[in-house]
Amino acid sequence: MAPSDFAIMSFGDHLEDLRKRVVFAGLGFIPIFVLGLIFGGPLLEFLTIPLTDALRDAGQPATLLATSPLETFGAYIRVSIIVAVMGAFPWMLYQLWLFVAPGLYTHERRFVYFLIPLSTALTALSAIFLYKVLLPISLYFLIFFGSAIVQQDHGSAAAEPVPALTQVPILEGDPAEPAVGDAWYNAVTRTLCIQVDEETIMRFAGQTGGAIMQQYRIGEYVSLIFWLGLAFAIAFQLPVVMMLLGWVDILRPGDITRFRRYVVFGCAIAGAILTPQDPFSMLILGAALYMLFEFGLILMRFVPASRVAGEIDETEERW
Repeated sequence: MAPSDFAIMSFGDHLEDLRKRVVFAGLGFIPIFVLGLIFGGPLLEFLTIPLTDALRDAGQPATLLATSPLETFGAYIRVSIIVAVMGAFPWMLYQLWLFVAPGLYTHERRFVYFLIPLSTALTALSAIFLYKVLLPISLYFLIFFGSAIVQQDHGSAAAEPVPALTQVPILEGDPAEPAVGDAWYNAVTRTLCIQVDEETIMRFAGQTGGAIMQQYRIGEYVSLIFWLGLAFAIAFQLPVVMMLLGWVDILRPGDITRFRRYVVFGCAIAGAILTPQDPFSMLILGAALYMLFEFGLILMRFVPASRVAGEIDETEERW
């Protein structure tokens, strides 16, 4: 679009261009959503790995529950939507860029070229941090705490020999070709298994340890992942927000450094609000947010607005 064409566009033309960009953004969402439906099973399995690993490490059955006929299907659909939104997000940003770019000067577009990649990288970093660092530690602590907080007295009896027929082998997985009627204990999933016919294995997740059995609903877990992911993606934009406030001269690095102790307190509060509220995840997220704060200070000092904008040509026209 030539600058002269942009200048003579009416309000209706702008609305029509906006409608076109919204439609194109939606069309980019649909194929990724279809792919999410196709690969929804492996994606759902991938998201549950931190929980099943934490259950297994805490000595609990590595299984999840569905308490209604629609719960698993609803979790499957939500995972597909999440993947579609994340996958189509760059395309949506591109459509937004095509809408606003004609109204920007060349030096103004340089800010966008810097901010969008930085924000995208921080969002990806937040997802990796949540999945690889915080979830394994937080889930293990919560599961271990929940299973050990209330102990149950199972009683004791005089030692007697166990009849051979009641002995169940403990295996690191399922046998390759079990016969009908065979029983074994799967030490990987921590379940008691019985081969009831040629194709069906019945699995029983028993209580191990305390009086409170640790079994979680798949729907609630997927919702937890979604809201934590959203909260972390927003929190990890702290360096971008700091840099923007520095560019418009609302904040200056010298003014912020005098209040570091208050920043530490604020990061601790944010860690308590954004995490499942166990002490380890609070400390980890609080420390991560403080490191992002220091990174934001570095950006404010070494990436000022004048450096990003470069030389400004007073005679330049809008794109």
